Amino acid sequence: MTLDLDALRPFPDSDDPDLRAHDAADRLLLDESAAARAGLGRQDVVVIGDTYGALALTVASDTDGSPGVVRVHQDPLSSERGLDANARSVGLEASVVSLPLDAELVRGARVVLLRLPRSLEALRDIAGLIAAHAAPDVVVFAGGRLKHMSLGMNDVLREHFGTLDVSHARQKSRVLIARDPQNGRDPVASRAQHDGVIVCAFGGVFAGASLDIGTRLLIDNLPDTIPGEDDDAAIDLACGNGIVGATLALRYPSLRVYATDESSAAVASARATAVANGIEERMSVARDDALSALPDASASFIALNPPFHRGAAIDETIARHLFADAARVLRPGGELWTVWNSALQYRQPLESLVGPTRQVARTSKFTVTFSTRR
Repeated sequence: MTLDLDALRPFPDSDDPDLRAHDAADRLLLDESAAARAGLGRQDVVVIGDTYGALALTVASDTDGSPGVVRVHQDPLSSERGLDANARSVGLEASVVSLPLDAELVRGARVVLLRLPRSLEALRDIAGLIAAHAAPDVVVFAGGRLKHMSLGMNDVLREHFGTLDVSHARQKSRVLIARDPQNGRDPVASRAQHDGVIVCAFGGVFAGASLDIGTRLLIDNLPDTIPGEDDDAAIDLACGNGIVGATLALRYPSLRVYATDESSAAVASARATAVANGIEERMSVARDDALSALPDASASFIALNPPFHRGAAIDETIARHLFADAARVLRPGGELWTVWNSALQYRQPLESLVGPTRQVARTSKFTVTFSTRR
């Protein structure tokens, strides 16, 4: 079976006619790895960081009829769902499987195709895991767009592999090829303490284990009382490392907290933060697209520091999606407390999607508001 990459679709669907489910870096990764993949079965190849499934599904189609499945890890839930949708569309849904970033993902792998993450710490977690659990003769093909690559990526790969080669650039993309695994290790969360709250973070989580200034402003201005405290779980939406949810749980000892993020690294980090603070019985963490697992009008309080980047580009649709789902889940009179980059001017969409919105605090960079569900 030969896969037509142009038959794949970006997920969620976009009105942008120039958006594709693959790019030049994907094509270069597939071409550079073709000889190493020849003769291998699906179970021998692992794909990490595939945006919409172009890499994993090409591998699955190239090894049609071989035993096993292609193991795949994608940090964003949206990418995982994009892979699922594209796999169904080309009849390869039984040939790929999504797994967490752990030993079983890479155990015994002979070839790993990796779209380079922007975070060096995320790359360190991935490289160490491959070196610890893949086959001794594993070859890692790590590719990306030149504008998102740095020499620091070469240094991180050299920490865990004895040989590193670099492909020729093509269409503003390049592939790093790593062999001879060494110094393997499982991912370890970094830790820090802020105002009595222990924060844990795996590689790639926004702000790591630090307290960024926007989140600091939100925490410093949270209300003295939480609506629905005795009945409802307070929600930490787009929770990242979980510091907002943990702060709420520690500040209000009777409060239950529900934290959610679409990033698997963020969910793992927030769970580790809850355990580190001894609040795991009152703070549950879920990987979800916004709050899709919660019913309408089921919460009274939501705190949100919305991401505004998709990859390297500013994308205000992420925040608007989160605002809309927060409005759906809030009861009438419920409150959404939001911190946002002041330059993005989110007050109007908050007013429109949620309800009356009042400014609580403002600095030169960030604004905190609370919106009351109408």
